[in-house]
Amino acid sequence: MKNMLKRIAKRSPWLYRINAGSCNGCDVELATTACIPRFDVERLGCKYCGSPKHADIVLVTGPLTARVKEKVLRLYAEIPDPKVTVAVGICPISGGVFRDSYAIEGPIDRYLPVDVNVPGCPPRPQAIIEGIAEAIEIWATRL
Repeated sequence: MKNMLKRIAKRSPWLYRINAGSCNGCDVELATTACIPRFDVERLGCKYCGSPKHADIVLVTGPLTARVKEKVLRLYAEIPDPKVTVAVGICPISGGVFRDSYAIEGPIDRYLPVDVNVPGCPPRPQAIIEGIAEAIEIWATRL
């Protein structure tokens, strides 16, 4: 953990969230990691950003619906390399309960490279923090 903190102290990673058609359960848990001090991602040196052009780690929620697929792919392309992709929740991993729907294009790894999976419906904040910590490690090795 100390080595990781030394590496990210030079440049802290910025997080960007993409909702690919989720029910917002995972998004509520992501908000918990941004607002509740007990689960705060800032203690890992991360901060959420509002633009994909500033992001280092992208958090994807939702099963990738047909309606937003092109927008998600366009947003993802705007994120500069090196980037790490985290699938948050079971929906981007497998399609979740929506997987057999005509409106679902996912799972997300059909279209985007996924580095870290955080399963759950929705995943607990502790699991999200662990997934982000793993993503930081991957991101640090790509610098």
